Amino acid sequence: MKIARDSGRSFDAGTLTPDVRAEQEKLLWADMIIFQFPLWWYTMPAILKGWVDRVFTFHFAYGVGEHSDTRYGERFGEGTLAGRKAVLSVTVGGLEPHYAARGISGPIDDLLFPIHHGILYYPGIEVLPPFVLYGADRTTTEDYPDIAKAWEQRLLTLESTEPIAFRQQNFGDYEIPSLHLKEGLEPAGRTGFGLHVRG
Repeated sequence: MKIARDSGRSFDAGTLTPDVRAEQEKLLWADMIIFQFPLWWYTMPAILKGWVDRVFTFHFAYGVGEHSDTRYGERFGEGTLAGRKAVLSVTVGGLEPHYAARGISGPIDDLLFPIHHGILYYPGIEVLPPFVLYGADRTTTEDYPDIAKAWEQRLLTLESTEPIAFRQQNFGDYEIPSLHLKEGLEPAGRTGFGLHVRG
């Protein structure tokens, strides 16, 4: 059994369950998608991951486009969901210093990279920098007005916020078919996930 191919066959045949088809239609309709969730064991909660697993099917969110010696499908900046933007609104139990470069939990951008790059950008969605509420389980009633104001300000600036400058797969930065970043393109001193962000 090949789960990815089976989901593609179901998508092609129109036999996905009605709830999954409805969610795909919502994604195709949307200009901006907001994912609100608590960081749970350093990622999204299982129920949201289950939604991704069911809705981002083969031939819908991936497995589209030309596969050849010069292209490796339409993904990482191209694909079915290109032209849409998304932002993560994440509540975190730990304090902000815990998620800094030298913090015990590691940089929040690194923790969110698999979601930003591997789930959202993969089918073409442009990803805006996240809105993160740290110490969420320590908030008090007195904190809520400031939190609401910060979220309101973020919502009002979504249209003018620049997306994270992830590198596109088929536009010359990567060797095909190895998909290794070409020599000389890495920003000075940058390694790991940061290699895949321009500038």
